[in-house]
Amino acid sequence: MSAAILVVEDDENLRVGLVDNLEDAGYRVTAAASGAEALAAWRQGALDLVVLDVMLPDTDGYRLCATRRAAGDAVPVLMLTARSLEEDVVRGLDAGADDYLAKPYRLGELMARVRALLRRRGPVVLASDRFGGFTVDRAAHRVRDGAEAEVALTRTEYDLLVYLLDHRGAALDRNAILDAVWGVDVIVEERTVDNFVSSLKKKLGWRPEAPFRIQTVRGVGYRMEVDAGT
Repeated sequence: MSAAILVVEDDENLRVGLVDNLEDAGYRVTAAASGAEALAAWRQGALDLVVLDVMLPDTDGYRLCATRRAAGDAVPVLMLTARSLEEDVVRGLDAGADDYLAKPYRLGELMARVRALLRRRGPVVLASDRFGGFTVDRAAHRVRDGAEAEVALTRTEYDLLVYLLDHRGAALDRNAILDAVWGVDVIVEERTVDNFVSSLKKKLGWRPEAPFRIQTVRGVGYRMEVDAGT
């Protein structure tokens, strides 16, 4: 299951654009145009990240964030604002924000900060880690086949498999895969992803008739599909 993100932005053009880009990256996104809408969505829980604009028609992001922190909500918050003075940054962090990005922001930087905050929160754990006859034991970092035999995966192959499973059904950019599995500070060629996907499929004994697929998405990267009930 992909990460759930709440976008709180009163500017319709910015809100729609941000939602589209996050959904294209494989995230599940809820949008809010006001503090009241945001608070209602935020209180429902099950969020992995909130992207929060400071200037809202009925309140401000500082107050909204502080309110949720006072209620014991620890979901990461990335605060967006046209204010970039040090005092504004400090106020945002003091209100409980985990990161702060000034407008106008570069989309690539915003997406990188989103990925970084989600990594700090940890992986999204699926209700069931079974797919195509295999079982993923996250606590032990092991994968077993239908006969309970362990599949000999390297640490990177295991991390790649878990990332694909957590984002099943979404087209994943090779750079996003590299950042999530290898890390943003590691310089690795995009072709490395192709090599590891090939190795992973071989170790899982993949065949065309298998109930799961790691599909190549031309010009993007990969998408994992798992048949229902497997």
